Order: sequence, then structure tokens, then C-alpha cells
Amino acid sequence: MPPHRIFNPITTALITGAASGIGLAFAKRCHAYGMKVALVDINSSALASAQTSILESKSSGNSSAAVKTYTVDVSNIEDWRDLKAKVEMDFGLVGLLMLNAGISGKGGGSGAGWEDSGNFHTTEEDKKGNRLTEVIQVMETNYFGTLHGISTFLPSLRSLPTSSPSAIIITGSKQGITNPPGNPAYNASKAAIKTLAEHLSYDLRDTSTDVFMLVPGWTHTGLTKRSGQTEKPEGAWWPEQVVEYLEGKMGEGTFYVICPDGDVSEEEDRKRMRWGVGDIVEGRPPLSRWREGYKNDAKKWMEDQEG
Repeated sequence: MPPHRIFNPITTALITGAASGIGLAFAKRCHAYGMKVALVDINSSALASAQTSILESKSSGNSSAAVKTYTVDVSNIEDWRDLKAKVEMDFGLVGLLMLNAGISGKGGGSGAGWEDSGNFHTTEEDKKGNRLTEVIQVMETNYFGTLHGISTFLPSLRSLPTSSPSAIIITGSKQGITNPPGNPAYNASKAAIKTLAEHLSYDLRDTSTDVFMLVPGWTHTGLTKRSGQTEKPEGAWWPEQVVEYLEGKMGEGTFYVICPDGDVSEEEDRKRMRWGVGDIVEGRPPLSRWREGYKNDAKKWMEDQEG
């Protein structure tokens, strides 16, 4: 399968969450194609390291394309407006927008903090008390960080000539689809992103801008490292494996890029999603796959299903 037409030296790629993990791996892949790359992240020192690693990467070959860094809080719309002005001054119009920045929140299971909305987003009390560095900001970063990126750069993508390829990649999560217990704030943010991506794809269906929703499997990134897993677990994929899978699905024109990993196959993912939708269709209680009285039924049903 040939690569998607977006991967060419005339295109500028802007990638959020680009200082590490999947964002950095994708930036290296873009640079290897000779694309100009705008790296966006909130961590300026990590951005500097990422820029160096891209320019020194063997995968980049002889590419001399420019790589620039931009320190941005994606939850802040003013940061996005400043970013657009700077990037277009440096590179011109962006043709590939990857909205990948995200944070995981703190989970919590049955003690998920329903009484404190600050577990989901920044409250006015947080702002008054200058607690912005202590709160989770899951919805601001994951949801609004994506929405701000779309609203800021979509007009520019629309203004590109129809002969110029353009694309938007939005990083979702399986937790926003199968909705496992334990982290309702994160799951809700990623479920909202799924809705955004689906509507965006529909609204741009007759344009030259292709939309993809990347749904990684278990991937060893900065998020997993910060959770205490410094060594890559055996079943996890490397970010580079996710990017390779993504590139292949983009070449096929596939919107839902649902990545497997070392522990969960594509067939298993499909079965889990079907069971989850079945909660609605069959009238079961929500999240039945994890409930007593339904666990064994779910397991047997999935064992009996073909991929």
C-alpha cells in the first residue's frame, strides 16, 4: 500500500504532544519524508531534546527539512492563536495537523471524586486559589485542547488549494470507546474526542482534507513511564509501532485506526466493542463486562464469536 499523499516534502506538519511518545515518533516519520515539522508541547526542555533527536535520527536520512519547537498550553485558546501566527510566519500554511496532546488524570475507581468537579477540569475556585498546577485539567487538555486545534487551524486547511493534500489526525483512546471503570474523567474526555472526530470527518467528506482517529493500544509512552512503568512491559507496543500502523491505515483511507498491541488483537478489540454496544441494544446495565452476574456471560460470548 503506497503512503498517504500527505507525506511529501511540500507539506508542513504540526504535532501536539510532540515532545515524547507517539507524537515524537510521528514527527520523526514526517521528517523522514522531508516534511517541515512544527513540534508543539507544554514542556520546553523536552521539546528541545525532541528536536535534537529528530535532526539526529537515522530514520530522517538526508532530510534537511526544518524542525521548530513551540511551547504551548493546548488548553489555552490564546496560546493557539499565537501558535498559528508563529507557525505560519515560519512555515506558511499547515497541511497536516496531528492533535495528540493528552493527560491521563488520576483515575480513582469507585472513589473517583464525584463530589469535586476539579477532578475533571479546572474550577473557578482553582483559578482563584492559583491551584492550576495541582488540578487534573483532563477536559481542558484532552477535549478543549483538541477542539481549540481544530477551530484554530481548520480555516487555514480549508484555504489550501484542492490540489494540495491535507489531513487531520486526532488521537483518541480505547477507553473512550469501551469505557472501562476506574477513570471516568479520562474516559469522558476521550469519548467526547471520538464524537468530535466523527463529526469532523463527516463535515469534511467532500473536501480535500482527510480525517483520521488514531486509537492506540497499550503503548509505552511518557504517560506509562510517569505511572511507574519505566521499563516497557512485554505486551506494550513501542510508539514507532503505532506510527507504522497508523501510516498503513492512512494509506488505506481508514478513519478508525484501532491499534492492536502485544496482548490484544484486532479481533479482541472488535469483540469488546460489540459487547459494549450490546449493553444498550440488549438492555443490560452499563459496563456489564465488569459487573458480577455478567462477567462470565461476556467472556463466553466473546470466546464464541468469530473475529
